[in-house]
Amino acid sequence: MKISSHTMRTASMPLGMVAGALLCYPISWFDEWSGGILAPFFIFAMLFCTFCRVNIRDMRPTWLHLWLMVAQLVATVAVYMVLLPFGELVAQGGMICALAPMAMGAVVIAGMLGANIATMATHSLVCNLVIAFVAPPLLSAWGNGTCTVMEILARVTPLLVGPFALSQLCRWITPKAAQLIGSHAMISFYLWLLSLVVIMGKTTHFIINNGTEYLAQEILMAVVALAVCLMQFSVGRWLGKRYGDDVAGGQALGQKNTVLAIWLSQSFLNPLSCVAPTAYIVWQNIVNSYQIYKHR
Repeated sequence: MKISSHTMRTASMPLGMVAGALLCYPISWFDEWSGGILAPFFIFAMLFCTFCRVNIRDMRPTWLHLWLMVAQLVATVAVYMVLLPFGELVAQGGMICALAPMAMGAVVIAGMLGANIATMATHSLVCNLVIAFVAPPLLSAWGNGTCTVMEILARVTPLLVGPFALSQLCRWITPKAAQLIGSHAMISFYLWLLSLVVIMGKTTHFIINNGTEYLAQEILMAVVALAVCLMQFSVGRWLGKRYGDDVAGGQALGQKNTVLAIWLSQSFLNPLSCVAPTAYIVWQNIVNSYQIYKHR
């Protein structure tokens, strides 16, 4: 029986997460051997292909971007305060799921779902820049107090500004090549899928190596991550609908840069709080799979 490309896309994200979890040891070994270049390489290539579709003249901040940022910052503080009675570890896990900026791969998924790519590209730049300045004081207040703006910018800038600048240079120098690359949107999707496998493998390896001493709190963080995920997708779609692009709003607020969130957790919070953004990877990609299924 022939399997449609739509069915493959719908099933590919859950299968990618399972493959990453099962192959966590060889993935972690190879990633360490390569100097941790696997996920950054896939993300850079994915964004370059996607940004080849974006005309910089179409990028401009809107009221939707402002309200999405307001909602994200309010949610960050509210989630931490509501969860604090359940323990600081759980509160940190929920907070980092809300604080994390929009995922770079959200542009790819939103494009597949029919969102405005220029709107998504604009928010990816705005959101990551704002969070770079907002996160340090919050992590200093609720974490170990060592995070700086430059540390976050050093993590996000090469993988965000780099592919954007290169894609716009390509559009200017070789517009036909840029058009050819941009017309094959599924290249970006499969590159993003490869990065998902690597990220899932590395985080699964970390959790296994840290044992199950805090199993009850880890399960609670996974449940919290699900609640935060559904809340942010719902609020984002509600805001986006008011400005004519509910898909862009949902992906911009709901799909998180979990690579950055996990790094922030392990570096500036209780390292085990990374269980929450790890669980968020699973939940957001189940939501994405469902949306792709419904879209077609």
